[in-house]
Amino acid sequence: MHIHILGICGTFMGGIAAIAQESGHKVTGCDQNVYPPMSTQLESLGIKLISGFSADQLNLKPDIFVIGNAVTRGNPLMEEILNQNLPYVSGPQWLSENILNNRWVLAVAGTHGKTTTSSMLTWILEYAGLHPGFLIGGIPENFDTSARIGHVMRSLPPHTREVSPFFVIEADEYDTAFFDKRSKFVHYRPKTVILNNLEFDHADIFENLAAIERQFHHFVRIVPHKGLIISNGNDQNLTHVLAKGCWTPVEQFGIKSGWHAVLFEQNTVEILFMGESQGCLHWQLLGEHNRMNALAALAAARHAGVPVNIGLEALARFKNVKRRMEKRGVVNEVTVYDDFAHHPTAIQTTIGGLRDHIGNRQRIIAVLEPRSNTMKMGIWKEKLADSLNAADCVLCYSVETDWIESALAELGEKAKCFNDLSQLINTISDIVVPGDHVLIMSNGGFGGIHEKLMTAIRNKT
Repeated sequence: MHIHILGICGTFMGGIAAIAQESGHKVTGCDQNVYPPMSTQLESLGIKLISGFSADQLNLKPDIFVIGNAVTRGNPLMEEILNQNLPYVSGPQWLSENILNNRWVLAVAGTHGKTTTSSMLTWILEYAGLHPGFLIGGIPENFDTSARIGHVMRSLPPHTREVSPFFVIEADEYDTAFFDKRSKFVHYRPKTVILNNLEFDHADIFENLAAIERQFHHFVRIVPHKGLIISNGNDQNLTHVLAKGCWTPVEQFGIKSGWHAVLFEQNTVEILFMGESQGCLHWQLLGEHNRMNALAALAAARHAGVPVNIGLEALARFKNVKRRMEKRGVVNEVTVYDDFAHHPTAIQTTIGGLRDHIGNRQRIIAVLEPRSNTMKMGIWKEKLADSLNAADCVLCYSVETDWIESALAELGEKAKCFNDLSQLINTISDIVVPGDHVLIMSNGGFGGIHEKLMTAIRNKT
């Protein structure tokens, strides 16, 4: 079957493209904005990418069009698909009907930490020899791809391989498509569910927190009685969701009566379940948020049959995810990181984790591109300054700087805003000194700032 994907360069749709091709389908696709890591992954797979949404793409004559949720009415290609009554389907529905059917789906939901927790869980299952399929909204460094079907015997010829029963998916609450306003995750029919946390986000599609809680409740309603829900015991919003009705056993993490982590040293964590020690985790990841992610992943893997001691061995070898506190390089003793943080809570925990790691003697230069729809709508205006306060210097980049300058006013002289990328890079390269840590945060490509900045620092005289 030939499928043509509209919006192929999004992390989710790019993952579908990779899985569809691995399944033997012919895959092509189009998108408006193309940037790594997804563009790099698609190109390495040999998938043909078309820039833009011109209607002449109908000449490809695919068997079906798979529509990403960034595609809206008025899109010229979509309009012709509708005019000619051609077959189309959303990405989540295609995945559910063609890949997830009859598999043990382990779904990771929540406002924060979905990508990292999904990556941890996938790696634990892989390390245990279960060879899961997965679709993750980022690229785990243990795999170097964001998606795969998952074969038990990958050494055999493709047509003789047995598909693994396990599939890990990052379960997003964002809407499915312009013609299906349900959250994506209701399509996945999981057996194991992680509920990491729940805050208000996606203000472009959700009116308030109650609207998001309603979608999470719909998600909870489809988990079977023989399944398992692993929920953050410290999150009152998730408590509200489960109180609306739950027909599945629940294990909680982050509390002493459930899964609990005790930090002994910077890189040593004891894991306990219901007060009993399960062993120690020795690893390099930073911050309380990653310890919470690890607890959830260990619990989910245990439900799939992986002993906790094996999970701890796996996490000790976990390499993290690209764009999640990814160290891009060290130039002139200045360390440059790339992180996906775009919500005040994520920004605060990311900076806090780095501060815990380096202490107070070295500076953190926080560089933020607030580009999510919710951020640009000013929803987090009152919380933005506080989330950045632990940094020594805050530099923000946006074409529209007025609202950001207002939001960061309480930070005083340590915060500056820019609408010119070159000026921002020059400013950073001028102020950094050996020992500084530059933390770049954006959920987009940020104009390739990382390499440009390291070049500027390297050339600094």
